[in-house]
Amino acid sequence: MDEHLKLLGFKVRDVVTGVEGVVESVGFDLYGCVQAVVRVAVNEKGELPDGRWFDVKRLTVISDAPVMPVPTFDVVPGGSEKPASSSHPAR
Repeated sequence: MDEHLKLLGFKVRDVVTGVEGVVESVGFDLYGCVQAVVRVAVNEKGELPDGRWFDVKRLTVISDAPVMPVPTFDVVPGGSEKPASSSHPAR
């Protein structure tokens, strides 16, 4: 799982279609398929196309570093009006 999450923020190329963009999300499904949303650059008309899902096995990293810092995903306590949830989910 950690290996796939390390793709977040990196520029990648899909080896099948040649699409290039930045990994903005990684998803894991019940059947073991791991996919990433790749966001391509703004087009000639100044429009931002939707991100597309690709199997991570098809992606090649083409940058040396992420385009921005990746969040740590730590639980940050909120104020009294927005209390943080427990770090241990209810069962």
